[in-house]
Amino acid sequence: MRITRAVVPSLFTVLNMFSGFMSVIHSSRNEFIPACWFIILAAGFDALDGIMARITKSTSQFGVEIDSLSDVVSFGAAPAFLVYQFSLHTLDGLGIFLSSLLMIFAGLRLARFNVQLVGFDKDHFVGLPVPVSAITVASFIFNAVNGTEPFRSYAADVLPWLSIVLALLMVSKVRYDTLPKVSARSIRREPWKFIFLTLAVIVGFVTAGNAIFPLFLLFIVIGLVRYVGGLVKRLGHIGSRYDEERIGHPRVDS
Repeated sequence: MRITRAVVPSLFTVLNMFSGFMSVIHSSRNEFIPACWFIILAAGFDALDGIMARITKSTSQFGVEIDSLSDVVSFGAAPAFLVYQFSLHTLDGLGIFLSSLLMIFAGLRLARFNVQLVGFDKDHFVGLPVPVSAITVASFIFNAVNGTEPFRSYAADVLPWLSIVLALLMVSKVRYDTLPKVSARSIRREPWKFIFLTLAVIVGFVTAGNAIFPLFLLFIVIGLVRYVGGLVKRLGHIGSRYDEERIGHPRVDS
């Protein structure tokens, strides 16, 4: 009997879900460093799952659905529980609400993605991808636990706001680039993406993970700046058209 991905999730999807579960276990024990690393590891498995699906051309609707379910666990529930255990539990009911936003909005983001999905290859995402949100949270807490300044001093104050901003960005209309496809054609067409990705991986390893948060923050800010720039440009065009219409149709006083 032949087993295909149409009926069985891929190994990387299973490893993704397992990593998310392990993050929750470590968070429940207040072992925050391994909890953070398991979220980052889950993101690595998620990326490998997508790469292998494109290489083997084995992508299916079932694969999309089970991948989304695993993402809700690893990039929704795991980060939400991590921020709650780390500091938001001190806010009682408000802390529960704020931490739950990361899980709820991740689910909404993934549901919207599946509904709007046309084809399996994308050159951009609408809204912040859930793995990026999860890694941003995990790397922030990682730096705070390691005692990196200013993360250690302001972590408790910043984390609630960071959770809100990331949750809203996941369901926003802000566009973010996808990971570049591993092919000679893609490298020639967009070499800067591969250069940035390679440098980011190197810097992450050299700094033992301490540079992951600044790198992902830069990625988030670049998307926001482009979105705001696009809004300003569109508003400028609307204003120009309005002025042209007024000039072409001058007001006639009675």
